[in-house]
Amino acid sequence: MKILIIEDEPELAKSMGVYLREEGYTCDFATDYTEGMEKIHACNYDCILLDIMLPGGNGLAIVEELRRLKKNDGTIIISAKNSLDDRIKGLHLGADDYISKPFYLSELSARIFSLIRRRQLGNVNIIEQKELKVDVLGKEVTIHDKPIVLTKKEFGLLLLLMSNANRVLSKSALAEHISGAGVVDFDSYDHVYAHIKNLKKKLFDGGCGNYLRTIYGTGYKWEI
Repeated sequence: MKILIIEDEPELAKSMGVYLREEGYTCDFATDYTEGMEKIHACNYDCILLDIMLPGGNGLAIVEELRRLKKNDGTIIISAKNSLDDRIKGLHLGADDYISKPFYLSELSARIFSLIRRRQLGNVNIIEQKELKVDVLGKEVTIHDKPIVLTKKEFGLLLLLMSNANRVLSKSALAEHISGAGVVDFDSYDHVYAHIKNLKKKLFDGGCGNYLRTIYGTGYKWEI
């Protein structure tokens, strides 16, 4: 799952990034209003962590721009401003949640997980497809009730594919997700092929059906 952190306090942004990466998320960063705007136009995110008071502009305008673009990125406002008016305005503009500084990183992670689960996974902790079971919260995968060991990137890739079931995901979208980079021209998709190959092998060796399909010339699709 991919997170954008729009925060101008370097130490706070760094601590959030370190913690969330340990939780298995891929993180991009923006330090001001202009860079934040550029990032949301360039890429899609599972969740955006957004400070209100940013150099160069107000973070609430970024929430407005997301809705104008009709993007489905989840948004959590993070700010030292704890007034009811700011909270209400942000939610009315389309933000999904609001957390005030200072906060515990564990609470932030829980809110991110809840938001993504609600928006993309139908508010469930367990995803099941016949013999395959994915414990989203526990980050565990079992096939025929036997555990399958995946790396963090493989687990994130599996979740991305399953939460976009029956949709073709392009190689560039998967490359961005795996690498954490914004929209760039990748010279090679070898890292995508390698992660997909390893994931498919582990699922196949564990006895999973062939749900992960290659759409030649385009990308990959998880079929249900």
